[in-house]
Amino acid sequence: MNRYSIIIEWSDDDRLFLVTIPEFADRVVMPCTHGKTRAEAIRNGEEVMEMYLEAWQAEGDPIPEPKTLQVA
Repeated sequence: MNRYSIIIEWSDDDRLFLVTIPEFADRVVMPCTHGKTRAEAIRNGEEVMEMYLEAWQAEGDPIPEPKTLQVA
């Protein structure tokens, strides 16, 4: 299981749930995927995450660090 953030937002223009992965935003065009339902968007987001992580690892590129919630 990875620990990356996924932001799911509804788009009235696209009539889809759009997926953004904040930790990947400086390396990948966002939103990076979408879904007709929230569940589909989450599944697609997880698949895209794995695809990018595998590609970066295979190419020897640095892997972005997951953000973690800092509780005071």
